[in-house]
Amino acid sequence: MAKQVKSQKKITPAGIVSMYMDSVLENEKYPKSVYKFAKENKISEEQFYSFYGSLEALQKDIWVQFYNNAAELIKGSAELQEASNRDKLLTFFYTLFEILTANRSYVLYVLNVLNENDQELKNLKQLKDLRKHILNFASDLVEDENDEQNIKFLQRNKKIYAEGTWLQFLFLLKFWKEDDSASFEKTDVAIEKSVNTIFDILDNSALERVFDLGKFLYKEILK
Repeated sequence: MAKQVKSQKKITPAGIVSMYMDSVLENEKYPKSVYKFAKENKISEEQFYSFYGSLEALQKDIWVQFYNNAAELIKGSAELQEASNRDKLLTFFYTLFEILTANRSYVLYVLNVLNENDQELKNLKQLKDLRKHILNFASDLVEDENDEQNIKFLQRNKKIYAEGTWLQFLFLLKFWKEDDSASFEKTDVAIEKSVNTIFDILDNSALERVFDLGKFLYKEILK
């Protein structure tokens, strides 16, 4: 009869996430099975499955936790509640990429494995749940603004805006991955310019911002 692993550890989703990220970075590979991951961390499979149905589900949730941490910080800011959608999106991206930077070693490992497998970033399965959250975040911003806009033809298309925000995140993620500037200052510039450009396009006053963004991209990416 198989022996059950007894553990006195108090296990939480955050604890499992921390164990998993440490395991990936220390072993420089993904755990092959829940059994091996649980054994390595001296927890039972039952404890793992009480929170996650598979290692793949855990991988997706790590990205969602990055998002949740950013969203909670934003919700906690009373000042931001009265800010414009432009400033809310800027703050969201700044905060999210600060969190990604705090976990840069793990995120880079995931993205580098993806690159080795010759997959497109937009098709990364680990980002599937994160995509849903970012789409909902962007849709909520547009919905709040549309509710305040009485003229229908001036209201923005939620779907287009949300998808654009997701594509913007993917662009920024790739830029951040390749950024070697101190404190990732160039990523901050890319966030500011890209958000301003998108909003100016929506506001029909984009030419100057588009030109400015183009110069920046040419200098930092396409040179």
